[in-house]
Amino acid sequence: MKSTTLLRTRFSFHGAVASLALFLLSTAVQPLAARAPKAQPQRWPDGEAISAWFADTARIGLDRLGKPFILTDYGVKQDSTLLQTTAIQAVIDRCAAEGGGVVVVPRGTFLTGALFFRQGTNLFLAEGATLKGIDDIRHYPIRKTRMEGQTLNYFSALINADSINGFVIAGTGTINGNGLRFWEEFWLRRKYNPQCTNLEAMRPRLVYISNCRDVQVQDVHLINSPFWTNHLYRCERVKYLGCTIFAPREPKESKAPSSDAIDIDVCNDVLIHGCNISVNDDAVVIKGGKGTWADKDSDNGSTSRVLIDGCHYGFVHGCLTLGSESLHDRNIILRNCRVDGADRVLWLKMRPDTPQHYEYVRVENLTGTCGSFLVVRPWTQFYKPEQRDDMPLSRCNNITLKQISMQCRNFFDVKPSDKYTLDNFTFEDCNITDKAGAFDANVIPATTVKRVVINGQRIADKKSKQ
Repeated sequence: MKSTTLLRTRFSFHGAVASLALFLLSTAVQPLAARAPKAQPQRWPDGEAISAWFADTARIGLDRLGKPFILTDYGVKQDSTLLQTTAIQAVIDRCAAEGGGVVVVPRGTFLTGALFFRQGTNLFLAEGATLKGIDDIRHYPIRKTRMEGQTLNYFSALINADSINGFVIAGTGTINGNGLRFWEEFWLRRKYNPQCTNLEAMRPRLVYISNCRDVQVQDVHLINSPFWTNHLYRCERVKYLGCTIFAPREPKESKAPSSDAIDIDVCNDVLIHGCNISVNDDAVVIKGGKGTWADKDSDNGSTSRVLIDGCHYGFVHGCLTLGSESLHDRNIILRNCRVDGADRVLWLKMRPDTPQHYEYVRVENLTGTCGSFLVVRPWTQFYKPEQRDDMPLSRCNNITLKQISMQCRNFFDVKPSDKYTLDNFTFEDCNITDKAGAFDANVIPATTVKRVVINGQRIADKKSKQ
């Protein structure tokens, strides 16, 4: 087998597709968020100490991933037109059988269907390497999985990892979902039947990681997913470091529908650091279940301790979205980020058919431009209300926005409802250009306002009255 040293010399960089290149160019010319203050608070919004684990953004080197299993050393051909799912899976299985290691994708494009990683295996994509998903749903087996807040039988993702501890995806190469054909088919279905749901369109996700601990995804390009780009379910201690996550928003007839960047579903302790994100749906999405009885289903649950830090957002529907398939979300932080043209920044989707509780969320030190900054509204797309006499009233509380410098169409897009309560929101040290001019500190009970300037006018400070 070729040595690790030879690996590093034989891989060279290749450019991304043109639309992705434009996004990366915009990232290069636009600075990221202003540097965080030296004395960053190291506590979650509820006062719990933030673990030192979240401060460690060190990369895991190829030499730490075990014995390398280079695809082309095991009969996989460098042929971008040849479907090689069986051959690539055989390398993964051999890696696992021989005690583990790292499956290495060398320079070139390798066409594949769904791949399933095993305990002890990892994935490394070299510079110029691309794993490209085949655009035929027959090559993504139907298995019991998790989608849109429910457990069901659905299509596998391109990359699948279940019940693996210490799983790593690394390298500067690309996982390309090759989604164009799926996107076009989706919009054709919607044109024929406007009530066509996301699941009915039959599309695979790009990466699905479930029931795993101590996962790290670093420096890779995750692009053109047919459906959600990354989906985490029942995972603990997951890091996304320096990744580029992209799916196109145009042209209209083939933009990437429901291409969420990272869906975090019933997980604890997730760090997203230094990533560049531009997709045609929400970016970081907190999930956990949906439906009138969702809180009684053991497959559902809470998500807590999520930190998004130092990222750059291009176009997305929402930078940080809680819901709509979500139950209880606590201790979520979005900080030190640059936003360029997002539709929304913080989006609290409130499903009338689901008991939801979003609490202790903090957004701080953000700069840039957006449509709406804070959005709290009922979400009724495809919802199914049922009769439940003891239905809990949903609630959003202890939401803090501080050190915000943004140009917005609507900074404060909040709609009260008899289906949920809002309380204890804080707006602090904000300098906002706001076309709508709709900010009203009296809409949400127990609101605190400190040093907020909107369109050059200082808003009167207000202290919360519990």
